[in-house]
Amino acid sequence: MLDETQTVERSARAAAGLRGTAVLAVGASLPRRSVANDEIAARIGKSDEWIYTRTGIRERRHAEPDETLTAVAAAASRQALERAGVEAAELDLVVVGTLTADERMPNAAAALAHELGAPGAGTIEVNAACTGFLTALSIATAHVEAGRAERVLVVGADFISRITDHDSKQTAMLFADGAGAVVLAPTAPGATRVGPVLLRHDASSPEFLYLARDGGATIEMDGHATFKHAVNRMGEVTQEVVAAAGLTLADVDLFVYHQANGRIISAVGERLELAPERVVDCIERSGNMSAGTIPYALEVARADGRLRDGARVLLAAFGGGFTWGGALIEWGCGGG
Repeated sequence: MLDETQTVERSARAAAGLRGTAVLAVGASLPRRSVANDEIAARIGKSDEWIYTRTGIRERRHAEPDETLTAVAAAASRQALERAGVEAAELDLVVVGTLTADERMPNAAAALAHELGAPGAGTIEVNAACTGFLTALSIATAHVEAGRAERVLVVGADFISRITDHDSKQTAMLFADGAGAVVLAPTAPGATRVGPVLLRHDASSPEFLYLARDGGATIEMDGHATFKHAVNRMGEVTQEVVAAAGLTLADVDLFVYHQANGRIISAVGERLELAPERVVDCIERSGNMSAGTIPYALEVARADGRLRDGARVLLAAFGGGFTWGGALIEWGCGGG
């Protein structure tokens, strides 16, 4: 792993001569059906309070059989595009982070671009579990910085309820469905708004969090081991990203972590000695939507007034594989 000095130097070299990337706007959308803890508690033999104390979740959304990931992602995307003042036909690239595309082919990004009416856009689907939105953001930012794209839509979307064992005490209470989107555009060289973005992985212990093997199709998780890894890795990457930007934790206005579990969010904040009001925690009413959680949390922060123009925002996620990452954004560039 690079030491702190090497990370800062690499980030500076990467930015030299490149134009910056701004986030113009954010949008989010959830499926229709809300599922309260009581419904899940009855199935797994526990209580509403037992679930809440272990997860911080009171309710979450589960997609109905007639709802598609493409439609929910499109609703989030249209909201972001409208706020940004960008037409879908202007998009050069659509990048979607997801585990749960409606079809294996066409990919989720192609299906979304078609739904939105973006015939000239390239499309990329990214599978990095709960780190999918950050990975998609990294890819999209690189295209804008290099001049390969002018307007890019980045989406995190998952219907995790469809790959959840609803009788499992480990996972049934956690996972949910939803989507969020941001629109990117270039800024002048030296006016970088997105960056640095750091991505990491460790596939040495896949037994802790994975899709069931031997023909299965549901998420299996060792909750205790995953908790420890998530807290450690998101704490580490937070410090790495801030150092790469030449800043300190005190310079960051808002910390937006993957909404995996309320106890994980609290533990990361406590480890880094962050005031609770600087950390977005919206999992109580949304659950863990995998790649959808970070853009959804950004929308929540926008709605409650914390995501103001010029705010420095730290994003970090941890997901199966294991994958994790972090990014620093200076929010806004004249858009919503």
